Amino acid sequence: MTAIKNLFATRWGIISVGAIIGIFAPLLQKWGNPANMGVCVACFDRDIAGALGLHRAALVQYMRPEIIGFVLGALIAAYAFKEFRARAGSAPIVRFVLGAFAMIGALVFLGCPWRAVLRLAGGDGNAIFGLLGLIGGIWVGTLFLKGGYNLGRSKNTHTSVGWLMPLIMLGFLILMFIFPKVPGQEKSGVLFYSIKGPGSMHAPLFVSLVVGLLIGFLAQRSRFCTMGAIRDFVLFRQTHLLLGFIALVVVAFIVNLILGQFNPGFSKQPVAHSMSLWNFGGMVLAGLAFALAGGCPGRQLFLAGEGDGDAAVFVLGMIVGAGFAHNFGLASSPDGVGPYGIPAVIIGLLTCLFIGFTMRKEVA
Repeated sequence: MTAIKNLFATRWGIISVGAIIGIFAPLLQKWGNPANMGVCVACFDRDIAGALGLHRAALVQYMRPEIIGFVLGALIAAYAFKEFRARAGSAPIVRFVLGAFAMIGALVFLGCPWRAVLRLAGGDGNAIFGLLGLIGGIWVGTLFLKGGYNLGRSKNTHTSVGWLMPLIMLGFLILMFIFPKVPGQEKSGVLFYSIKGPGSMHAPLFVSLVVGLLIGFLAQRSRFCTMGAIRDFVLFRQTHLLLGFIALVVVAFIVNLILGQFNPGFSKQPVAHSMSLWNFGGMVLAGLAFALAGGCPGRQLFLAGEGDGDAAVFVLGMIVGAGFAHNFGLASSPDGVGPYGIPAVIIGLLTCLFIGFTMRKEVA
């Protein structure tokens, strides 16, 4: 057990985790998930919000088992290696707001950091602008970190607090079994299901859940984080997490080539638009929010699985933010940015800057 624990702290350990994600993300696409969306935490949280009726965008409603698997897989890993620790109390309302604006920025771009690199690995040139925006937003976040930005320390708390997010996800899974998808029907019991569009495209439930559990387990062990990879390189020139990030891109590109899923270009890419400035701007907002919150959306799910109640609040903020994004016309579509998406990005950036400037401690 100790040898396995130490493996993931090594260079080859993080590279292996990135490579495994890079293999399974294109395979999930092959097995039914939307094109260039084998795994997308933001998009899948958005689909979960739709399944719960928090928004009524009929094309994006499905209780994604991958997200459930991420949390439960991290929970299993945390208990297996005695790392489950219930903690909370580090500016939860701020984390909720950051989660909401991170989601809004991601949905203006149409993807989280994971999907940005998967879009690139599938040939979508528009992802370049999103990745540049992500790097820019994280860079601004590192300036705040250097300037003493701090959300405060979380504190150990009741074990039940750490269990709440895993239990919520387990409840979502049970709902899928109680109210399964009925072909041709938009609603089954309390859950909504897309009958066309990206929400209607999904790998078999069991396959998606198993892959999610595997990724959640491995990512918890390796501390895999796309935001952290860029942050650590900018702040400390450390490449440990960055190697996993690069492995994901390279392996996903190779697997897409093998599966015939690589289609280079800028126009008519799946679930994407070509408004370059706002592909960039949306991810500046998302990257800054991730940096201020201390982790990318995937990392927040893994932290929630190992007992971090503050990360769980960020996740809930993302789900609620998805509801706002679609109810208020903020989210983009293949036709371009939503009617109120641009003002939302500007408001989000101002909010993040306000948080960054006002939550600083003096640096000695």
